[in-house]
Amino acid sequence: MKKRRISIFGATGSVGQSTLDLIGRNPESYEIVALTANRDAEALASAARAHGARLAVIADESRYTALKDALSGSGIEAAAGEQALVEAARLEADWTMAAIVGCAGLRPTLAALQQGRTVALANKESLVSAGVLMMDAAKASGAILLPVDSEHNAIFQCLSGGRIEEVRRITLTASGGPFRTFTREEMRSVTPAQAVRHPNWSMGAKISIDSATMMNKGLELIEAHHLFPVGLDRLSILVHPQSVIHSLVEFRDHSTLAQLGSPDMRIPIAHALAWPERIGTPCAPLDLVSIGRLDFEAPDEERFPAIRLARDAAEADGACPAILNAANEVAVEAFLQEKIGFLEIATIVAETLGRYSPARPKGVEDIFMIDHEARRMAAMILEKVLN
Repeated sequence: MKKRRISIFGATGSVGQSTLDLIGRNPESYEIVALTANRDAEALASAARAHGARLAVIADESRYTALKDALSGSGIEAAAGEQALVEAARLEADWTMAAIVGCAGLRPTLAALQQGRTVALANKESLVSAGVLMMDAAKASGAILLPVDSEHNAIFQCLSGGRIEEVRRITLTASGGPFRTFTREEMRSVTPAQAVRHPNWSMGAKISIDSATMMNKGLELIEAHHLFPVGLDRLSILVHPQSVIHSLVEFRDHSTLAQLGSPDMRIPIAHALAWPERIGTPCAPLDLVSIGRLDFEAPDEERFPAIRLARDAAEADGACPAILNAANEVAVEAFLQEKIGFLEIATIVAETLGRYSPARPKGVEDIFMIDHEARRMAAMILEKVLN
């Protein structure tokens, strides 16, 4: 069988590393075309050498020399900058992992979709900010968009048991994060160190904070709205602390299919990597006897207003999802730097949405303009909070 050619955007992050781990266990099936990273030139070079990549791209141009030096004598090409990322996305690859964190992943992801490639999407911010553009690009080129987030991958798997036209309801599950049982008053004093300690999943700092505020689930709701167009009224969220059931799909006959698995991102990544076939993983098998119980509860939108903010942004559509995402990135970074409190993340997002209302974006440049202005507005609001 011919090897599948792979490019990984965000190769040094948790999703990228998990993808490389799976590829390393199946070297006869895959070959690496391109790997990219944001700033960690040494880790990128190490991964490129270990997996025999043809090209390594560092987004931060100031790190180009470090990357080139680290690849010296390897024969691996080095490149840097945003345009180099886009050009890497246009290379001949059968399968592209889009795992760059934040709106920075939008241009290369769009470029890969425009080439008609199979794109495994782990970058939720791109789909949140520019969902219509991305879905239109995939439709126009014939690209296949495979969801990698555990919840959306679960929905994708469940839909193999029926057609989307037969869906009555899609339910995304949420662990509830580390502060699921905290009162609003208790959440006022939580620290970044506490917030990044997710009870079930091992993730990067930004997504861990989003999980703690439950903005992550709000962003996933908007993603699901684009990936599985059944209507927002048929999308719901259910808190499930054990993170065993990753999503559920109810059909018109009231039959419900659920996808279960251990909370390990290598499971949904492996599904996308081998699709439409399956490969083995080193993940722990699901042991329901040891788990003993599965609990469920409705999300509390008073304690976790991010869910409501995201749903309102999705309903308003237009520029609102991009504003939501940009303001959230600014607020999360401020919290990680201990400039603001945990509860102020949602406050800054809400105020930015209330103060900035541009026209509906018509293209990718409009999205970036809205993203830039929303960040500027959120930074102004942040300064007011700090002063």
